[in-house]
Amino acid sequence: MGRVTFDFTNQNALVTGATKGLGREIALKLAGSGCNIAATGRDKGELDSLSKEITKLGQHCETKAAELSSVEETIEMVEYLIGVMAPLDILINNAAISFIEEIVDLDIDHWNTILNVNLRAPAVISKIVAKEMIKGKKGVIVNVSSSAGWAGIEKHAAYCSSKHGIHGLTRVMALELGRHNIRVNAVAPTIILTPMGQKFWGDPARSKPMLDRIPLGKFAQPGEIADVVLFLASDAASMIHGEVLLVDGGMNASI
Repeated sequence: MGRVTFDFTNQNALVTGATKGLGREIALKLAGSGCNIAATGRDKGELDSLSKEITKLGQHCETKAAELSSVEETIEMVEYLIGVMAPLDILINNAAISFIEEIVDLDIDHWNTILNVNLRAPAVISKIVAKEMIKGKKGVIVNVSSSAGWAGIEKHAAYCSSKHGIHGLTRVMALELGRHNIRVNAVAPTIILTPMGQKFWGDPARSKPMLDRIPLGKFAQPGEIADVVLFLASDAASMIHGEVLLVDGGMNASI
């Protein structure tokens, strides 16, 4: 199978959660397609490493470390990156976090952190970036959700709640921003074999029942999901708006 290619020459994209896993893959694939990158994550060292990789690809990269569970740091990060990278053509709300616990053991601090990072931060970031996109009368926003936004997963109460929320947020943003020529969609992958995915699903005893539900019989690789994100950000998806695109190997086909 040939490599999927897109052209984002002379465009600027902000990618959250860009230091590891899917976010890093998205940032590198965008840069490899001619896009300049504004990247954020919690680890400054990883951001510096990413910046060097993107520079080697011939693209410009600006970074700003931020803890997205803090609304103050979130706002400061967005305003800084807009200041040094405007105009932003693309926003990828990718950052997410999860804690594994049953509802009877729910830690309220964990609940607040998950909802703040996974749902509040994308809303705050989109609010600020969309205002700038409206000035330019164009833009694309892709929210990274999960198949956990369609159904429940044991020990993921807060995570599933946050991803269900992302679906609603995506649709409202699409209704409000479409008139300004800003497209908004979400991608909802099955389990991705990132470090966070491996943490919970690396145990074969835990992963087998989930794999048995996926007709293709495999979890996703970061590159497979990144390609879908780039598609939604590209002109190839110019009439796709307000959608939550499942990329789950057929897992939800029987639901």
